[in-house]
Amino acid sequence: MAIRANKPFLIPSLSIILLLSIIQLATSQYTIGVNYGMVADNLPPPSAVASFLQSKTNIDRIKLFDANPDVLRAFANTNISVTVSIANGYIPDLTDLQKAKEWVSANVVPFYPQTKIIRVLVGNEVMYWKDKKQIAYLLRAMESVHTALQDLGLNKIQVSTPHALNILSISDPPSAGQFKPVYDTHIIKPILEFHNRTKSPFMVCPYPYFGFNDVTLNYAIFKSNPGAVDKNTGKRYMNMFEQLLDATHSAMKRVGFGDVEIVVAETGWPSIGGENQPAVSVENALSYNGGVVKFVNSGKGTPLMPNKKFETYIFSLFNENQKPMGVAEQNFGLFKADFTPVYDVGILKTGDQSAPPSTTPVTPTPTPVVTPAPVDSPTPVAPVTPAPVDSPTPTTPAPADSKQWCVPAGDVSDEFLQHNIDYVCSLGSVGCQPIQDAGACFDPNTIRSHASFAMNAYYQTFGHEPINCDFTGTGIVVNTDPSYGTCEYEC
Repeated sequence: MAIRANKPFLIPSLSIILLLSIIQLATSQYTIGVNYGMVADNLPPPSAVASFLQSKTNIDRIKLFDANPDVLRAFANTNISVTVSIANGYIPDLTDLQKAKEWVSANVVPFYPQTKIIRVLVGNEVMYWKDKKQIAYLLRAMESVHTALQDLGLNKIQVSTPHALNILSISDPPSAGQFKPVYDTHIIKPILEFHNRTKSPFMVCPYPYFGFNDVTLNYAIFKSNPGAVDKNTGKRYMNMFEQLLDATHSAMKRVGFGDVEIVVAETGWPSIGGENQPAVSVENALSYNGGVVKFVNSGKGTPLMPNKKFETYIFSLFNENQKPMGVAEQNFGLFKADFTPVYDVGILKTGDQSAPPSTTPVTPTPTPVVTPAPVDSPTPVAPVTPAPVDSPTPTTPAPADSKQWCVPAGDVSDEFLQHNIDYVCSLGSVGCQPIQDAGACFDPNTIRSHASFAMNAYYQTFGHEPINCDFTGTGIVVNTDPSYGTCEYEC
């Protein structure tokens, strides 16, 4: 159903507001994780950050985008859980068990267990970047790091990797959630098998900030709205965050692993934006992040995953003045660099209890755009999130008179292309007879030639949408007919 504009509402009396605040203060104990990014030149030292989080907030876990030794030393004996990350560029090397052991020995062993390291993340949003080599080696690297941890006696530390939600091809309605073709069976399913076997979570980065429009803004930021009904289940969704979690769950269930735990690796909303970003404000950032904190702490769960809390990491702890994508990206922080809260989402300590979300946001000082300094660790990039329920994202069709074919990109390995052949020809709905022995397209008998025919057959069968020639970044659309001799490519 469409999302309608809010109706006017009556403002309750001040006495009622105070009473509700007292009740919430007495009963609420909000905890949350944060992403501790360091792409800035004005941040306090890690020791001061650790002391502040421990003494002034109810933040009980942090996620790093590297394994910074200064941070790991600073968080020793704080009882704050720490997740460390390995940069995407290291993924191919870490398929070697010896190199994985060297990494763990250098970046985990010296700090554990004094620093409560709970998880090692191999890469960050690897499929978002579409580096074919990194995607191909991701699971092997995860397996290798897991084995290294086990061999070194660190049995309690989990291994995972965060995913941008561009891995979904369908999120509307949530019950129909589905991973992209080829990603689903050849990439995501084996990763889920690993998580199921090692009792580790599938980590995702839902960002309603990148999926809302003018009509669905309130739905995106947990403000009053009529909700959206899943036409398959009849279940009503009141915010985009729970919709995206359920779409992910449905996609996981579709490949046989609906019981694997979901952890929210990143989510957030900026407090300052450009002139053309009216939805970026302190009020909306407070509404969204405050809504997330209350939602994941409530134990209510989602329509498809009821009575469940979700381990969640807000992006991010601080505003980061050297993030490269402009003002909005630099102002996702809950705090300024001097520890002043941009707004309080209910995680600041007041005595022994957390304060409820403030109704009066702190007015932040805009962070100027600066030219970023080079950094070694990957910058977390907000993914393109699927559109909300009943609001599919339109695609631009090709001109009616243009002919298009799907073929392999120039630098794709035979290993990946064989995966594409196996996937397409296993469907039954795509004819692969021409590339079988004695078929019209059997010769030349090479993996690349057979993959070219199979990928194009899939593209023509399921429609000329970019996703149908994606094949985990290994396919490209061309306007030149690849047919040859008696081998004719459908168009």
